Amino acid sequence: MTKISEGLLYTKNHEWLRKEGENKVTVGVTDYAQNQLGDIVFVELPEEDDEYEQEETFTVIESVKAVADTYSPISGTIKEVNEELLDSPESVNQDPYGKGWIAVFELADESELEEFMSAEEYEKYLKEIEEEE
Repeated sequence: MTKISEGLLYTKNHEWLRKEGENKVTVGVTDYAQNQLGDIVFVELPEEDDEYEQEETFTVIESVKAVADTYSPISGTIKEVNEELLDSPESVNQDPYGKGWIAVFELADESELEEFMSAEEYEKYLKEIEEEE
């Protein structure tokens, strides 16, 4: 069963966002995404101070099954990356909403957060996907 964490925002690309104080968000991939990828063996991290537009690829996750681009859910500047993923990429599988976080963004446009799903809405979205399969 896919875990969904309350209090986070979710994208249709299966990224999650957690607002961190004023103007920053932590981003990672959801439990659903890591399950679809399988055992993750490498995470290509962005560089601090790199700037991304919404929907631009900001990292690549490699698993035993596939290589997947991860899209920036928001426009902004990378302020911190989870360098522990370089030595322990499996953290994304083991704890996607905790130790498996990928990067902290400084938001360029806070209004972009209004377009994402709540935990409840994301759960409904996943059910729709499962019904289509």
